[in-house]
Amino acid sequence: MTKILGPVLGFRGVSACGWRVSILIVTDGAAPRIEVVAPAEIAVTAPRKISKSGNRTAWRSDVTIAQKPDAETEVCYRIGARQTHAFTVPGSNMMPRMAYGSCNGFSEPKAMKSVDENNRLWGVLFNKHAEQPYHLMLHGGDQVYADSLWAVVPAMRDWAELPFKEGNKAKFTPQMKAAVDKFYFDLYCTRWSQPKVAEVLASIPSVMMWDDHDITDGWGSYNTERQHSEVFQGLFESARRHFAAFQLHGSAQDEESSVFFKPDKGFSFGHVFGKLGLVVLDMRSERSQTQVLGKESWNSVFNWIDQHKELDHLFVMSSIPVVHPSLGLLESLLKLVPGQQELEDDFKDHWSSRSHLAERLRLVHRLLNFSAAEKTRVTILSGDVHVAALGIIESQRNVAATCNSQVINQLTSSGIVHPPPSALTAFALDRLFDNKEDIDRGITLVMEKFPGTQKRFLAERNWLSLEPDAPDGANRIWANWFTESTQEPYTKVIHPVADEA
Repeated sequence: MTKILGPVLGFRGVSACGWRVSILIVTDGAAPRIEVVAPAEIAVTAPRKISKSGNRTAWRSDVTIAQKPDAETEVCYRIGARQTHAFTVPGSNMMPRMAYGSCNGFSEPKAMKSVDENNRLWGVLFNKHAEQPYHLMLHGGDQVYADSLWAVVPAMRDWAELPFKEGNKAKFTPQMKAAVDKFYFDLYCTRWSQPKVAEVLASIPSVMMWDDHDITDGWGSYNTERQHSEVFQGLFESARRHFAAFQLHGSAQDEESSVFFKPDKGFSFGHVFGKLGLVVLDMRSERSQTQVLGKESWNSVFNWIDQHKELDHLFVMSSIPVVHPSLGLLESLLKLVPGQQELEDDFKDHWSSRSHLAERLRLVHRLLNFSAAEKTRVTILSGDVHVAALGIIESQRNVAATCNSQVINQLTSSGIVHPPPSALTAFALDRLFDNKEDIDRGITLVMEKFPGTQKRFLAERNWLSLEPDAPDGANRIWANWFTESTQEPYTKVIHPVADEA
């Protein structure tokens, strides 16, 4: 047996038995032998196949770790006779320390030339983890970049060159399917086996949700004829199977239905860790030019939130930022800035697109209402836009509500690998647009100055650390952005609703 990829740790949730983690490994032969070295009483399930490509097989095993009330547990495990790895489980009364990153790759080859070391920030993250372990790694989208498919898969390159209407009528042949399946399998193995990425994936259980580049650039925002063409749908099904296998450690068919809010519609899901809730929105499975999530999916998301009234803090992962300059203004800018086609494509499927504004407003209202009614702090985590930024949603409508319940922070962090937009574009975003948008009577979206700077957008590669003040999570959360330019992070402190400081 030769190991091709792994181990990759996946977080499966908290049950009555403890902290559940899956272990994914790809081999070119027999199933891997996985054992927990310490604590010795932890059992590992036998590996099961979840995906296959040629002679390579992706295997999944599971472990469940009983949590101590107020102390961490270090779990050491080994793959065969190879190097021992470890991860850390929080106490059941502790709020987990989390890291967040997005945009792990390059949308085009020339983007690689603008950075000195592709995975430098993964190394910084691993070093911080070694100092004080993170319990979870949140991946906010674009864990792989599939854009090269149109260049390296001949059948797809030839199809893309067909006249538009002819391409939309073309069949997704068995040869195309085989080539696309191999491409996605190879992509995960190649991207995630790079040493600095692999170190983190083997040491911190991951929570992942895809975005467009995990499928293809702009997925869901194409016109209906192209979106529903047989070739595009065949591509999506392949991307979906490999996303389910590699990022969720399951398959699109057999994954436990209880994990997802609406498994027949998409992959949105939630977890609870004591007084902390995490909602992860799948903003690609149902996306079209007229919607981000379908009505049933939104109902399932908010039904889940409404069932967890005991939370002190709710994090919502929205791969696309809710607070960001409006599409109309960006389109005007892009006419003045040559060579920004990629940026233009990105923003055509943002929340600020005219066709998504009503859906965004409903989301904002529901989150504000929940925060006020339950005295729960709500924070949005976003990526995608290749900058670090701080957005604020603020309401003046409910004068009787606790002050902090009418403020939602949005923490944007991207990319951990992808370079930022050009200096000219970043300057224009920062200086040419109003930082405040009224989206309803008494509700505003504001791009605040980024902590410790006079800018609203920090155009540097970055990742985000989320660390509680106290073991029980009752106090503040320190949001720290780590970038390439400085060893010290940029910090935003998030107070609980009950704390009016």
